[in-house]
Amino acid sequence: MAIEDLEATEGFEVRTYFMRERNALVAKADFGDLYVDYYLHQGQYGYHHAPEHDGMLKEALAALTLHCASRPWSEAWAWTIHFHQPLLNLFVTGDNRRGIIVGQIFTENVKDDGRNLFCADVVRERQDSRRSSVEFTGTDAFGVVEQFYARSEQRPARYFRLAPEEFVMVSAQPGCDMDWFHSLDEQKVRVLDESETVSLLEQRSYRWACGCSPERMFSILAPIMKTDPVGLFGEENSIRISCPRCGAVHIVTREALETYVVGNTPA
Repeated sequence: MAIEDLEATEGFEVRTYFMRERNALVAKADFGDLYVDYYLHQGQYGYHHAPEHDGMLKEALAALTLHCASRPWSEAWAWTIHFHQPLLNLFVTGDNRRGIIVGQIFTENVKDDGRNLFCADVVRERQDSRRSSVEFTGTDAFGVVEQFYARSEQRPARYFRLAPEEFVMVSAQPGCDMDWFHSLDEQKVRVLDESETVSLLEQRSYRWACGCSPERMFSILAPIMKTDPVGLFGEENSIRISCPRCGAVHIVTREALETYVVGNTPA
């Protein structure tokens, strides 16, 4: 079956394929719609990232989405990628059950520990979360994720750019033809449907979404409200708080937060 052109349904579509004779999984998507929503989100909340950092986040969003699409429906993933130089953190998260992807860049108050560190958290339905961490080299987001696959997932994966906003991930499965896998380049990936036996596995839809709200910020602010309400609000009746997942700005009133704290304090 040919790797067909992608057509968005709800959100944008990611397709996964299995290469029977090579024992490899292919995930492919055009991320144009996701990036449009990402920039609309920035415009809505009035913030913009430096172009060089912006590109890193967009690649991390694509890498995570293709990773999620190749994983079971019951999983949600969060990656924190800490760069020593330039000093910043990338945070991207995806939930297969809800079909959402979101991310943010942090350049202020980032601790410099002199190393690059990739932390991956996965939550599976009705199971405890699991974290794995690996050190890495370089600043290319796709290259960083490939290092994570090699060192933590114990199975290699490779990423390829077919167009400015179209990317492919090829991951080795048990029994994969590794000589073929390591020989792949962009040109070979472009013609996989012509040169290999490729079967469609799934079509999944994802969209840019966080689900944050003023009410969801209460749990973050409640401990501070209990110990230092004056330090939190001062003389104001409301404060602005930025969501750590997507950067959206929410207004939280003193009255609403007080009500939340009272209602969630054991008698």
